[in-house]
Amino acid sequence: MPRTTIVEIAPTEQAQMLAEVRRARHGYVLAIHILLLCAAQRSPTEIAAGLFCSRSSVYRVVQAYRAGHGESWAEEEGSGEKGLRPRPVRSPALKRSVLGILKSAPRRCGWCRTRWSCATVALELFVRRRITVSGETGRRWLHELGWEWKRAKLRAKDDDPERVEKLACSRVAFEQLRAGAALFFADEWDINLLPKVGYQWMPKGEQVAVLTPGTNANRYWAGALDMTTGKITHCVWYRKQTGLFLELLDTLDRTHPAPLFTQLTVVVDNAKLHKAKKVQQWLAAHPRFALLYLPTYCPDANPIERAFGEVHDKCTRNHTRQRMWHLVRDVKQHLRVNGPWQYALSELYYTPEVTAAVATLRAAQSAPTVITQLAA
Repeated sequence: MPRTTIVEIAPTEQAQMLAEVRRARHGYVLAIHILLLCAAQRSPTEIAAGLFCSRSSVYRVVQAYRAGHGESWAEEEGSGEKGLRPRPVRSPALKRSVLGILKSAPRRCGWCRTRWSCATVALELFVRRRITVSGETGRRWLHELGWEWKRAKLRAKDDDPERVEKLACSRVAFEQLRAGAALFFADEWDINLLPKVGYQWMPKGEQVAVLTPGTNANRYWAGALDMTTGKITHCVWYRKQTGLFLELLDTLDRTHPAPLFTQLTVVVDNAKLHKAKKVQQWLAAHPRFALLYLPTYCPDANPIERAFGEVHDKCTRNHTRQRMWHLVRDVKQHLRVNGPWQYALSELYYTPEVTAAVATLRAAQSAPTVITQLAA
């Protein structure tokens, strides 16, 4: 009685299936299979028959392994895959070499470049270990090591001498919120009719064109993120001046009436419009408002920056609006529909030095002006 596992497949179909196997199986995978079967005491004939490769491939892999040249393993001869480049085994030593290249500066290695390219990584690997690979092979390695090609981000130098004290003041104000008090993180940003260009899905081999408006226009927004509700109170102006921030304060004053809110704390950066004389006069006339200041050049400490990033991602990046009022309407709709934005404070507020400063502030709470004096 014939065995039930025997399958009759036409020779042409078997050839197609074998081609698919060899197309998907790179040299390093075949080499690993060969070595494991050799370790299991299988003969070269059995291995070649089971893996559909030649006996010479078995001998070549074993010889390369014993010689310590595992990176030179290749696909077997006669695989029918013309132009298939061999892929080295990514041994721990090879991984360390590739990561060491990526984490070093190209100029320190003698390259007149500021960033590593796949081809340059392949050349540097040849210089260091005499391993010859193509740039595309290097690209596959980088992806498999968890690296990807993407934009870098600008980061300012965070060296404010009062950085710890300012962060501690904001954290204390956040942790001591009570009924009748509100804490806001405020900032300003601009919306341009000229769209911000960013990544999006598009057909392979094509590049989506984003039309420019011809004549650029912009509007300036001021927003305040309520850390309790996650709601953003905002206003828009034609210019980024002190009046924009005063309009935001007036809006907060209207939307948070005195009978319900006795203390409103607004955390802002160190821009001149936040410290203008008119702002100080407005604060003197509205004693329930208080300003706290963030460290200089420290946008990561302001949670509203994340909400601004969402505005650009959902409204201004790669947009197709040709009228400014259409774009303004889109932003207003986003702020109305997609909230609330209940962000937690950044980990910057919970470092050991900031925690120690918070304990000092709490111990000195008998003096009601301590926080205000440190934040000024």
